[in-house]
Amino acid sequence: MDLRKLKTLIDLVSESNISELEITEAEGKVRIVKGGEAAPVQYVQALAAAPAGAAPASAPAAAPAAAAAPAEPTGHVVKSPMVGTFYRSASPGAPAFVEVGAQVKEGDTLCIIEAMKILNEIEADKSGTVTKILGENGQAVEYGQPLFIIE
Repeated sequence: MDLRKLKTLIDLVSESNISELEITEAEGKVRIVKGGEAAPVQYVQALAAAPAGAAPASAPAAAPAAAAAPAEPTGHVVKSPMVGTFYRSASPGAPAFVEVGAQVKEGDTLCIIEAMKILNEIEADKSGTVTKILGENGQAVEYGQPLFIIE
């Protein structure tokens, strides 16, 4: 399911009186449950049955990812509040809102996320120094995806 369709479904649930929506399509199943502040979204992709030899091969590949998990950067993580396209600057030729090492105050604009042709400024929710930029300019981001690390 593409991101625009998913965002449209989330908006429809949040603006309506329904509390839960579940849709099953060929490529997967989506379940949206209306909550307090944000609607949690579950997306389950339907997978074709893999040959018996393929399953054991995927298990060792997961081990290096688990070993890398403790090396995550420390600090405050700024996460995406929505699904959309991540932009570091206001326009293609403009300088980025922030760079690594930049001092930011609470409320400073860090980036823009475009969702359904609407540009949403994402602001710092904590003061500090930007130590890492995790979002790629022009790339799609998911709800809750880490975008910046501020220390």
